[in-house]
Amino acid sequence: MAAAAPIVPLPYTPAQVRERLGDDWEASLATAYRWMTLARTLDSRMLALQRQGRVGFYGPATGQEAVNVAAGMLSRPEDWVLPGLREQLVALVRGHALGTYVHHLFADARDPAEGRNMPCHPTAREVHYVSMSSVIGTQISHAVGVAYGMRRRRSPGVALAFFGDGATSANDFHAGLNFAAVYGLPVLFVCTNNQWAISVPVERQTAARSLAAKAAAYGLEGRRVDGTDLIACWGALAGALDRIRGGAPPELLEFVLYRLTPHSSSDDPSRYQPAGWAQRAQASDPYRRLEHWLTEHGLLDAERRTQVTDAAEGAVRSAVAAAEATPPPEARTLTEDVLAPVGSGAASR
Repeated sequence: MAAAAPIVPLPYTPAQVRERLGDDWEASLATAYRWMTLARTLDSRMLALQRQGRVGFYGPATGQEAVNVAAGMLSRPEDWVLPGLREQLVALVRGHALGTYVHHLFADARDPAEGRNMPCHPTAREVHYVSMSSVIGTQISHAVGVAYGMRRRRSPGVALAFFGDGATSANDFHAGLNFAAVYGLPVLFVCTNNQWAISVPVERQTAARSLAAKAAAYGLEGRRVDGTDLIACWGALAGALDRIRGGAPPELLEFVLYRLTPHSSSDDPSRYQPAGWAQRAQASDPYRRLEHWLTEHGLLDAERRTQVTDAAEGAVRSAVAAAEATPPPEARTLTEDVLAPVGSGAASR
């Protein structure tokens, strides 16, 4: 097995981190590290279960944890999250139960969608997390619609639209950003640029100097951020959310990061990624970068690392055991919430 690539260190002193995260910076970093550990554990376990045929599909978010954790911790209960493919961690950080999410992955009788949704496409109404769609980019227009509805109802909150680099080539990207800009809607567009739209490199999609630069065409601000740097992600998201909450126009944030796993359990990146890509990606692993910084500054030792890892493994193991002990949905549920009951007013008309 090849040795792990040397980590790219985070370029901050503790004082600089405190300036960006506030007085509770140590607690915030500890919480972020726990969530990133859980996410990494969950991805590893679920990919293994998929390979064993125990779940049908899985799309890991390994490499995207810094953006997801920061978004989950900084968003407020009144905000709405319209995800792309890899934002399940945002829902968990916002309060969606891990056990409920794993029931969804197994499509069992305790899955809120009763087995109807493809795995990794959860709906978590209790935390304002809308089910993702595998149709590329549609969530961008949906987020703009949610924001328009909040404006009409005078409801507080921001709609966070997450999407990958590939979605910036979709029609919904243009329609969504244009509409949101014209009406000044409370939307934050979050592009997680992992540099591959499945197997298509980003330079084959656009001649623009960056994806963030596309915001200018709609009269919006676009900012490019190191998506492997939790501190940079935190600062960019906190600033944008504060501005939009204060009545500023929508913004586009492009987080440049690396996909550290296949696109999904159906993908083989060795067929299209160039030699050396994996090593470059590992050097900028957001989880390892944060862990390295915490260790270097005396905020994480071997004992604490073991405690966090054991807790994450225990939580995932318990959730999987509960899901595997749960039967599949009953056949009668096939038409529940789909067809009106026989004899109802809707059915008799």
